[in-house]
Amino acid sequence: MAAKKGSLSISSENIFPIIKKWVYSDHDIFVRELVSNGCDAITKLKKLDIMGEYQLPDDYKASIQVIVNPEEKTLKFIDNGLGMTADEVEEYITQIAFSGATEFLEKYKDKTTEDDMIGHFGLGFYSAFMVADEVHIDTLSYKDGAKPVHWISEGGTEYEMEEGDKQTVGSEMTLYLNEDSLEFANKYRVREVLEKYCSFMPVEIFLSEANAEKEYETIDEADLKEDDVVVEHIHEDAKMEEKENENGEKEMVEVSPAKDKVKIEKRPVSLSDIHPLWTKHPNECTDEEYKEFYRKVFLDYKEPLFWIHLNMDYPFNLKGILYFPRINTEYDSVEGTIKLYNNQVFIADNIKEVIPEFLMVLKGVIDCPDLPLNVSRSALQNDGFVNKIADYISKKVADKLAGMCKTKREDYEKYWDSISPFIKFGCLKDEKFCDKMKDAVLFKNIDGKYLTLKDCAEENGGSLEKPETDEDADVVENLDETKPEEKKTTIYYVTDPIQQSQYINMFRGQGKDAVILDHNIDSPFITQLEQRNETITFQRIDADVTDDIKEEVSEEEKENFQKTTGELVEVFRKELGNDKLDVKVEKLKDENVASMITLSEQSRRMQEMMKMYGMAGMGMDMGGDETLILNANHPLVQYVAEHKADENASVICKQLYDLAMLAHKPLNPDEMTAFVKRSNEIMMLLTK
Repeated sequence: MAAKKGSLSISSENIFPIIKKWVYSDHDIFVRELVSNGCDAITKLKKLDIMGEYQLPDDYKASIQVIVNPEEKTLKFIDNGLGMTADEVEEYITQIAFSGATEFLEKYKDKTTEDDMIGHFGLGFYSAFMVADEVHIDTLSYKDGAKPVHWISEGGTEYEMEEGDKQTVGSEMTLYLNEDSLEFANKYRVREVLEKYCSFMPVEIFLSEANAEKEYETIDEADLKEDDVVVEHIHEDAKMEEKENENGEKEMVEVSPAKDKVKIEKRPVSLSDIHPLWTKHPNECTDEEYKEFYRKVFLDYKEPLFWIHLNMDYPFNLKGILYFPRINTEYDSVEGTIKLYNNQVFIADNIKEVIPEFLMVLKGVIDCPDLPLNVSRSALQNDGFVNKIADYISKKVADKLAGMCKTKREDYEKYWDSISPFIKFGCLKDEKFCDKMKDAVLFKNIDGKYLTLKDCAEENGGSLEKPETDEDADVVENLDETKPEEKKTTIYYVTDPIQQSQYINMFRGQGKDAVILDHNIDSPFITQLEQRNETITFQRIDADVTDDIKEEVSEEEKENFQKTTGELVEVFRKELGNDKLDVKVEKLKDENVASMITLSEQSRRMQEMMKMYGMAGMGMDMGGDETLILNANHPLVQYVAEHKADENASVICKQLYDLAMLAHKPLNPDEMTAFVKRSNEIMMLLTK
C-alpha cells in the first residue's frame, strides 16, 4: 500500500489535553484500556472462529504480551486478536468518536449479544497519549489477503500510515513514553498496574523486559511440555550410601533413584487468572478456595467469617463473592472494600453506589457486564438499575443469614456478635431487609444464651402475635372509651453488664431474664422493633423496680411505712442538698442492696437521642429524672430512719447515693473525688 498522511477526525484540536486530564482520572488507567482492547480483539476472533467466519490455527493460544524496554523508554502491548486493515485503522483509530465494536455488533447482531463485548479501539486507545509522546500501531487483519499496516501518531492531529512488516495476525501498540511517565519503563511498576487492573482478565497476560537475560529452570523430563525450550538434558545417577545390614555387615544401598531432568527456559507465568472464582458455580468451589481467593485479593490473612456467592442472569447480569470479614473494631476500619469489574475488567475500588450502605463493611468482588467500562461514580448514581443491584445484594445477604440461622445455628451464633451492628443498621435502613431478617435477629441474654425476638417474648410470658378477638366483642369494646390500654410484654435489657451487675444479680435472684444491648445502634433498633411489634416493649433493668423484686407492704404496715418514707425523703434531700431529688422507699427482696437508681425508659431514650444529635449541654436538664430507691429492709437505711440526727447519718446518706449512682452511670470528677475521700474517712473509722 502507498504511504499516506492524514488528519485525525476530531471535533477539537485540544482533544488530547482533554483526554489526558479529564477522560481518565487515574494516570495508570491506560494499561487497563490497552489490555482490554487486546482482550476484546481476541474475544472477537474466537467468536468469528465459532461462527465459521475464520479458522484459528491448531496451536493458537490467546495471549497478550506486555514488553517493557527501559533502554528505549518504550512499552509494548501485543495481542493475537483479529487485527485491523488499513481501512479499519482509518475508521476506528483516526475517527475518535467511532468504536469498532459498533460495526462488529451490527454485522453479527443475530449471532452474538452486546454483553459479550466491551468497546474496541475507541477513546480507550487514545489513553496511551496520557503517557506517550508518540504511539506506533503495527497490525495485521485476520481477513484473507489483508496487508500489514504501520501507523504513527505523535499526539497531535496528524498521523502517518503505510504498509508494515507484521507477519502474524493481531496488533502491536508501541508507546514511546514521555519524560513525566518514565516510571512505566520499569517492569515492577508495570507489574503493579497490571495486577491492579488486569488480575482477572479473560486472556492470559505475560510481562517481560526487552533484552533481559534469559532465566532457566530444571524440571523432571516427565513434566516436559511441547512448547518448552530445552537447553540441555541432565541425567542424575542414583545416589548410594554405605549402610549396615541386619547381619552387621556394611553394604552400598540406593537412597535416591536415578533421575532424568531437563533444563529449560523459564516458563512464562500469566499475571491474570482467566477463570476467577466468581465465574464458577458455588457447587464447584470449596471452602479453601474461597479463603484463598480472599487472601489473594484483599491481602487479609484473618479468615473471613463467611461468604456469599452472587450469581444472577436476569434482569441483569451480575456475579461476585461477598465476604463478611473479621473485624477488630478497636483497631480496624469498619469500611470494607468492594471491587467492581466489568467482564473481568477492573473498574474501581469500593464503589459504594452498588452496595447498600449498611453492607459497606463487606469485602468482595462484583462483576457486572451491564455497567459501561468507563463508568463514573456520577453515572452509577444516576443509573436506573443500580438500585436493583443493591436490592439484589441486600436480598442475597438476608437469604444467606436467615438460612444460616435455621440450618447452621451454632455457627451463626459464633458470628452474631461481630455482625449484629451491621444487621441492625440494615434493618433500620431497609424495610425489605428487616422483613427477611425478623426471625434471624438474635439477642444474647445475661447467661450467654442466644434468643430470637419470639423467644424473648415467650420467656417473659408473652407473644409477638396479637390476641384474636371476636368481631362482635370488638364492636362492643370500641364503644367503651374507658377501655384500658392493652398490656404489652416487657423485654428487659442491659447496656453494661459490669456497671449494671447489681441489677443483674437481683434479676437472677428472682429467676428473671434480660438481654444484652450494648451497642449504640441498639437504642433506635429496639424503638423500631416496638413500632413493628405492638405487643412488646423494651425496658432497661434499672428503669423501674418491678413487682418481682420487691415485697408488698401489708395493710397493717402501710401507715408506719408511709411515715418512715416521708422522713427518709426529707433526710436524704437535706443531706444531699437537693430538695427536688426524687426518692422512693421500697421493701426489696434482696437485703444486700441498700440503694439503687432508676431512670424511666422514656427519659433515657430522650437523653440518648439528644446526645446523638449533639443537644446535650444546651441548657436542657439531662440528668434530673433519676429516682433514688432506698431498700427499707437494709440495716443502713433502717439506721438512717432511726437516727436521723446522728452525725453518721449524713455520711451514710451521701455514701448510699454515690454507690447507687456508680451502679447507674460514672460519677463526674468532683463527685468521684468526694466519694473516694469519704470512703477513706469511713475506713479510718474502722481503725479506731
